[in-house]
Amino acid sequence: MSNECAILMVTAASVGFLHTLLGPDHYLPFIMMARARRWTLFKTGWITFLCGVGHVGSSVLLGIIGIALGIAVTKLETVESFRGDLAAWALIAFGLVYFVWGLRKAWRMKPHEHPHMHIDGGAHDHVHSHVSGHVHVHAEEGNPNITPWVLFTIFVLGPCEPLIPILMYPAAQKSVSGLVWVTAVFGGVTILTMLGIVMASSWGFHMIPLRKAERYSHALAGGAICLCGLAIQFLGL
Repeated sequence: MSNECAILMVTAASVGFLHTLLGPDHYLPFIMMARARRWTLFKTGWITFLCGVGHVGSSVLLGIIGIALGIAVTKLETVESFRGDLAAWALIAFGLVYFVWGLRKAWRMKPHEHPHMHIDGGAHDHVHSHVSGHVHVHAEEGNPNITPWVLFTIFVLGPCEPLIPILMYPAAQKSVSGLVWVTAVFGGVTILTMLGIVMASSWGFHMIPLRKAERYSHALAGGAICLCGLAIQFLGL
């Protein structure tokens, strides 16, 4: 491996790591949804991995098409910018809808008292909520959970902006092996960073008891995702 190729690999790895670490949209949605929907660590990791592949793969495909057609990097970056706006608004919309649904669910689960009469004339009050655990189970069985697919779609739309310029150097050198290595290193580091942050955070988050706030977990997840999208769209994170 030449010095130029080695430098390119290090650059791809560094950019992939920082791009993922500094972009909360790469991990926050998975952490919050895993907690709200009580995903296992295996399911959380699997969904994160698939979304990461879709996220990187869509930009790789766009870059390869651009290289094959001889499209200038500035035009490709314009397309990536448009995709970024689209993904951010999709994240905002999904988070807002999920937040409203979560509030409605929390309200329905609000504990309240009912008097319970005994045959001997005695009475006592007992506290319960109308939405209990078995409702969630039947909902899962009857209506497949589309949340992972929504996240996957958003991540496919979401661009890896730093990847396109990095791909252009080996493309200009007409180095197929360079293109493959850059793509593999950037994609691998990006996905591994996503997995590392999501898995570690999810494991730690599950250790924190929410107690009375547990019924607001869906609303909190939706609100966090919505704020994440707003931060990306208006703060450029």
